[in-house]
Amino acid sequence: MALANIRGLNIKYEIIGNDGPPTALITGGRRDYTEFRSLATRIAAAGYRVFLHDRRNTGASDISIEGKEVEEAVWANDLLELMNQHDAIPAFIGGSSSGARTAINFCILHPEATRALLLLRVTGGEFAAGHLPEAYYGQFIKLALKGGMEAVCATEQYQERFKENPANLEKMMSMDVEDFIEVMSNWKSLFEEVAHFPVMGVTEDQLRAIKAPTMIIPGNDLTHSSNSAKVAHELIEGSELHQLPVTDQNEPVIPFTKWEHLELEIAETFTEFMNRH
Repeated sequence: MALANIRGLNIKYEIIGNDGPPTALITGGRRDYTEFRSLATRIAAAGYRVFLHDRRNTGASDISIEGKEVEEAVWANDLLELMNQHDAIPAFIGGSSSGARTAINFCILHPEATRALLLLRVTGGEFAAGHLPEAYYGQFIKLALKGGMEAVCATEQYQERFKENPANLEKMMSMDVEDFIEVMSNWKSLFEEVAHFPVMGVTEDQLRAIKAPTMIIPGNDLTHSSNSAKVAHELIEGSELHQLPVTDQNEPVIPFTKWEHLELEIAETFTEFMNRH
């Protein structure tokens, strides 16, 4: 584990593999990068240098409740800076769920830095559109309105951040509650504007404009509908779709940890694709 100063914030990261083409893997939700360490180790063993990191506001990296862009765009720009610091551009850029949205945003914003995309558990569908804006932003806005920053900081999500990076507690408690509500409300509004697209967070025209080679592995729950991955495959010219031996389930979210038995196939699918590009 190491820390990098990325646009004024301490970002926790790790590089697995000593050489080979650079690759970034981005976890979903607000989970820390350790969820992907095993997958990254498999890919590194195939001859790649794999970058893992905790995005700002996730894991042990610094919290920063500011900015006028959707978080996925902020995360994409942070990742570019991290990769540039290690002379690791262009790179294979991959992720799951919100990590996949970040990877897509990275490619849209920085096509010259994207060697290929590795998309896992693409988010989309009406369930996700109705649920995620509240989960990411709405619930914390309501808490801030009722109980100020103390109420926000008492939540399980923020307690996890403080446990991994105690300095974040002082930063959050010293934040003006009105500023917090303003930023979170803007993020929620920006997120809702793009939440109802078949592939959450990106328009059909943006997907059609992607020229990077792309491998897509569908999810199988209500948040990561297999149909969203199929739409992405249809719209990204030349993309490839790999169906794992799973079927769609009527569950809000299947944790990635429940896919542990699929990790070898995921790694082999990605590395075979990467070897060709």
